[in-house]
Amino acid sequence: MRVIVTGAEGQVGRELLTAFADHDVAGVGHSELDVTSRDDVLAFVTASQPDAVIHAAAWTAVDACEGDPDRAYAANALGTRNVAEAARRVGAHLTTFSTDYVFDGTKTAAYLEWDEPNPQTVYGRSKLAGEREATASADALVIRISWVCGQYGSNMVKTILRLAGQHPTLQFVDDQRGHPTFAADAAAGVRRLVADRRVGTYHMTNQGAVSWYEFACAVLDAAGDDPARVEPIRSEDLRPPRPAPRPSNSVLDNAALRLQGLPLLPHYRESLAPLVATLLG
Repeated sequence: MRVIVTGAEGQVGRELLTAFADHDVAGVGHSELDVTSRDDVLAFVTASQPDAVIHAAAWTAVDACEGDPDRAYAANALGTRNVAEAARRVGAHLTTFSTDYVFDGTKTAAYLEWDEPNPQTVYGRSKLAGEREATASADALVIRISWVCGQYGSNMVKTILRLAGQHPTLQFVDDQRGHPTFAADAAAGVRRLVADRRVGTYHMTNQGAVSWYEFACAVLDAAGDDPARVEPIRSEDLRPPRPAPRPSNSVLDNAALRLQGLPLLPHYRESLAPLVATLLG
């Protein structure tokens, strides 16, 4: 396949380049392609004539989005509209990424792909708008991920390891639960779905529901450190409080994969240990 990856400088984008390395893959970052420019996107995609477009470009700074809604919608909604239009023009299969933030976090069970979204943040609303822009095309795949981490970019695993080297104790909230998503695992999973030209919405996370407190303990354990250094706190005790509310329940049931007998991503602990070894090595 000839594949284009937008947002190729990001956590997931860089792993997608690796996952599709045996295909004719081209990655572009923001410095090379501003997805908010319709003319630039149309020109680039029509010149490339890809079989598949994987749209990983997004503005994911959740708290910053609260203060700049226009930028959030331009990047996450209109940017997706532009990429979707370009993919339709060349008959390419489109994949875009979304987030657990499209849900309000009040459900007691894990969220299914068919649950009604109710985002509570600008970031979540802009990503839901991007989902709708993508699915205006029949040939589109939406991948919802959560708590993304990996060897590239900024993420919570790196933050936990850094804080562990700076402070005797760490504090993480125990009232927010979700599934970590390891970028390399997600990229491999996306490859399978793109190769099959799957369409519709899929939740794709690593298995194992965990709180941020429990995840921080697991990171220290994987690093050979003492998990007892981590203390649980409540979200309301965070200082300073965050501008954007976090869903208390971010657990995404990978039902669309599971019900079709498609491979699930491994348990997060299976992927955490090698990642921590890589980051510390």
